[in-house]
Amino acid sequence: MDITDVILHQHGEQRRMFAMLDEFPRDDTEGLGALWKRLEILLETHAEAEERYFYPELLRVGKGEADADDVEEEVEDAVKDHNDIREGIRKAARHDVGTDEWWDAVIECRVSNSDHMAEEERQDLADFRRHSSMQQRHDIAVAFLRYESMKAATGVPPEDKDPEEYVETGGE
Repeated sequence: MDITDVILHQHGEQRRMFAMLDEFPRDDTEGLGALWKRLEILLETHAEAEERYFYPELLRVGKGEADADDVEEEVEDAVKDHNDIREGIRKAARHDVGTDEWWDAVIECRVSNSDHMAEEERQDLADFRRHSSMQQRHDIAVAFLRYESMKAATGVPPEDKDPEEYVETGGE
């Protein structure tokens, strides 16, 4: 088991769930709401697990890859992106499912998530693969999946983090 593979797999799952929303009957607001709730839980538990287990280790071993100046920039960007995704989730919660305002918030969340995944795959995951051991990648995957599995039924409360403070404290 490798944390970089786990994260990539979950990115695919997130993309598929946004695509499901595209194809779901627009007049079935109960079903849309249930599907969105499932995606909301996935997005938030994924982000929180990354912030608890992946990013602190990336800060320790990473150097900065692709178009990132350094590992600190990679992690600050990722935490900021997570906050943007959380903001989209909060906006959606302020509107009735299926309304134009709700869809606008879902699309905002989707755009933030898509941008985040592309950058994370290009920078963070590449950096971690280059500078970590297979054992470290396995150990983080186990902790990451354990956390997500424990939170899967209810999710975790979306709590923004200060990206600079997160990096300064090493994700602690």
